[in-house]
Amino acid sequence: MKRKILVTSALPYANGPIHIGHLLEYIQTDIWARFQRMRGNQCYYVCADDAHGTPIMLHAQQEKVEPKEIIDKMNIAHQRDFAGFHIHFDNYYSTHSEENRIFAETIYQSALENGHIEKKIIKQAYDNEVNMFLPDRFIIGDCPYCGYEGQYGDNCERCGATYNTAELKNPVSRLTGSTPIEKETEHFFFKVNNFKDILLQFLKSGVQKEISNKMLEWFKNDLKAWDITRDAPYWGFKIPNTKDKYFYVWLDAPMGYLSSFKNLCDKTGIIFDEYWDKDSTTEVYHFIGKDIAYFHTLFWPAVLSAGNYRLPSGVFCHGFLTVNGTKMSKSRGTFIQADCYLKHLPAEALRYYFASKLSNTIEDVDLKLEDYLQRVNSDLVGKIINIASRCSGFINRKFNNELSTCIHNKELFDMFISESELIAEFYEKRLYSRAIKKIIELANQANYYIDKNKPWALIKESDMQNEVHDICTQGINLYRILIAYLKPVLPQLAKDSEHFFNDPDITWECINKPLLGHFINKFKPLMKRIEQKSIDAMLKDNSF
Repeated sequence: MKRKILVTSALPYANGPIHIGHLLEYIQTDIWARFQRMRGNQCYYVCADDAHGTPIMLHAQQEKVEPKEIIDKMNIAHQRDFAGFHIHFDNYYSTHSEENRIFAETIYQSALENGHIEKKIIKQAYDNEVNMFLPDRFIIGDCPYCGYEGQYGDNCERCGATYNTAELKNPVSRLTGSTPIEKETEHFFFKVNNFKDILLQFLKSGVQKEISNKMLEWFKNDLKAWDITRDAPYWGFKIPNTKDKYFYVWLDAPMGYLSSFKNLCDKTGIIFDEYWDKDSTTEVYHFIGKDIAYFHTLFWPAVLSAGNYRLPSGVFCHGFLTVNGTKMSKSRGTFIQADCYLKHLPAEALRYYFASKLSNTIEDVDLKLEDYLQRVNSDLVGKIINIASRCSGFINRKFNNELSTCIHNKELFDMFISESELIAEFYEKRLYSRAIKKIIELANQANYYIDKNKPWALIKESDMQNEVHDICTQGINLYRILIAYLKPVLPQLAKDSEHFFNDPDITWECINKPLLGHFINKFKPLMKRIEQKSIDAMLKDNSF
């Protein structure tokens, strides 16, 4: 039976542009969603901008505009950048929406009525110079668990610990540089521990083993109740029946998964409950970075349970992106924004390189720019596209653009087809690097086949014309199989190749039947080699 699947990526924050570190996740998700569609499954991919929080409020104050203007402009920019990298969303929305407000309020109300919310008087960091409580991201200090310096007031990026701002050591206000004072305020807390048994069960099947092991450390003691409140002034949704309390962004942001899909359902007639009802038999997957694993594997499943919704089928975590072996750096020009990359380099080159490095683990992915140049030029231009380039000229010039009626080496053709399910398994399990490795192995065999049969030499012999026709037809069909395998990774190359084949939509199944006695279009260069000067220009243009 064909599967019904909903996938999401983490919601990008609406206070800044997309950079290539973000793109690692969206490309990973897009590849998986495209693969599922190629296999004939029904797969929807939704996302939204995370549009609330103090940083956006302060940004708007600095620009002397309303926060809505900031998030609307950023939403357009985000969608433009994603489209530039061929990332296809069935719906891209915003958490600043009526649907999102309704989900946040109704789930909160359900949690409140069922005893999952408690009120506490707490001490919170307060900046006397600007007269406001400081949100987590506006306080930096030393992690109270591992001592790592320069961490935000809610979680540590090195050890993964989450904590209250009051626990941070040597705190400093990012607004004024002063040391915050502690001031009492009433906050609402979500009792995560009420869902302990449900979460333990979810960790057994819904997440990667290394994430599960890390999250299980939190169960040594009772899970801490999660603060879901922020004090005015704040940009977000006000908590019902309060005067100056707002939902913390981490409460309303994940609702974007629900609201973006609900918005899609309302526009298309898709049945929302079929995917999110507590007893749903469809599949829902979240792709996220390992730094937000706690929120997505403990807090979010608990919130869904409180709202009487189903839990995700899986949460797929990935590692961080480094560039040339180190953390992205503005001073070195390696904090590369998406639009800057696209000015100088092709989108599909990055998609391919990420795919060649991605696995289903949380290991970091390193973008080595020298390796990136060599791998793209060697694999895509020198091996994959070279197959079509070498064979198409003979078909176009000597055989009136028509393929022959037989396969020259059926054993080789059948061997290419026989790898279909293994490559599909690699994609399904997010082992993209293994899929790419296998595809390149096949490309090497195709090129060896052409080298061995030497159509450029045979064409000079009058009695070998049919042989050349069959050899080149075989080469085109081997290229077509490889393009089918690469289509989730390289959708634009696949589309251009489909035009060359005069075959409008290559699916996973259609490659079993070769194109024979079929007219193809004239071959045009499908991808250019990357030059070092383009990389240098990007780094220079991106330097701050």
